Amino acid sequence: MLIKDLSNLNKYMKKDYIQHNPAVSQGSEGFKTFFSNWFTAIPDFNYELKNIIANDEYVWVYGTYSGTHDNEWLGIPATHAKYKFDAIDIFRVEDGQLAEHWDVMDLHTLFTQLQVK
Repeated sequence: MLIKDLSNLNKYMKKDYIQHNPAVSQGSEGFKTFFSNWFTAIPDFNYELKNIIANDEYVWVYGTYSGTHDNEWLGIPATHAKYKFDAIDIFRVEDGQLAEHWDVMDLHTLFTQLQVK
């Protein structure tokens, strides 16, 4: 599966997926919309997985997002700047599907690289 291919998302994510990031709408459709917009804004979108830890109920993922901001994203006009920032994502799993999500992102680094004030 390609990193940008969201066609099988409903297989892995509950339709009523709970999102605790206010920039992302609720449910699997909100997730799809957010990432589709991100992929459009950042054509060379990349995610480097650095560590993953899981137990019966939770999955913790640490990685680095990177790319070039070539189109409007998060209300920010294209800057054509390259960015690279770290994030930790925590997912709650229910019945073998992603059910809930929290994240901690280094937005200071992202916005500094995009030259957003």
